[in-house]
Order: sequence, then structure tokens, then C-alpha cells
Amino acid sequence: MKRILIIDDDEDILKALRRLFSLTPCTAGEQTFQLTSDVFVSPQLALEKARHTAYDLVISDYRMPAMNGVQLLKAFREIQPEVPRLILSGYADLNGLIDAINEAGISRFIAKPWNDYELLSTIGQVLALHQLTQENQRLADQARLAQGSISAEEIERKRLEAVEPGITKVNWGPDGSVLLDESLLDHN
Repeated sequence: MKRILIIDDDEDILKALRRLFSLTPCTAGEQTFQLTSDVFVSPQLALEKARHTAYDLVISDYRMPAMNGVQLLKAFREIQPEVPRLILSGYADLNGLIDAINEAGISRFIAKPWNDYELLSTIGQVLALHQLTQENQRLADQARLAQGSISAEEIERKRLEAVEPGITKVNWGPDGSVLLDESLLDHN
């Protein structure tokens, strides 16, 4: 099951995508991917969720009132840099598209209204490429471990960070204590 984060300020778009992903698997070659999605109308809430939940793909609308898709995907890339990013938009602005490619590192631009088959095919291709890239990285890390240029601990840290974003980021106090983010604590 592949987890997708979707952000769009139009609730009808989110419902349509969620319905499509729940009913139809996407394929790339001989690979079939079942999709599950977390949907958000708020870019800020989506980014907060991404700090604690690993995703396989993120899809964002380009034009949103609080934060545009390029800004959102740029911030998302800082949280989960290896995850592919797509822009879904009915507004095709060449400068915005160039910014999305150069600043946010998007994999693809998908126009609204979309064709379901083309959307699922694109997502399948992006997920298959991402899976291949991850496997290549794993093999490269094994080779670096054998050469002694990376430690087993560093490989495990990378694996943990991919599974649970933020788990390896610790705020240390001057005395060596761990500083907790009070805003994340439940004060019941």
C-alpha cells in the first residue's frame, strides 16, 4: 500500500481523488500499486502531518489561498526530501511551472481536469521510479558499508528517518539533556 499526501483547497477535488484512489489500483509495467491517501485543504496542516508520517508521494494544487503549491512542496522537500512531488492544477502559468521544477523539484505537472487513466498511469510511473531509486540507494549504501565509507549506524538512521520522519532529529540542551517541543505534548 502506497501512502499519498494530497493538498487542494477544493474539497470536491479531494473527494474525487480519494474515491479514484480507493477504487482503482495504478500500474506501471507489471507493478500494481494500491493507494491510500491523506487529504488536506490546509497546506500548514498537511506539512504538520508530514513531519510525523512517511509518504510515498505528495500531490499539491498549484493555486491555493494560504500558500501556493511551489511553497508547499518546497517546505515538504525539507521534511521528506526523497519523496516525489507532483503539481495538479487547472492554471498553467509558465513561470509557476518553472518555479515548481526548479525550486520544489516536482516530478510531474498534471493539468486539471485530468483523465483518470493518465493520472493513475503517471502516479504508477512516479512510484515505480521512486521504488527503483530507493533500491539503488540501498544497494549503494551496502557497497559503501563494505568499503567502510559509511557506517551501519548511518544506514540505520537513514532507514528510520524514511519510515518515521523526524525520529532522528533531537533537540539537545546545553547540558546534554533532550529538549521536548512543548507544543507537541498532550497536557490533559
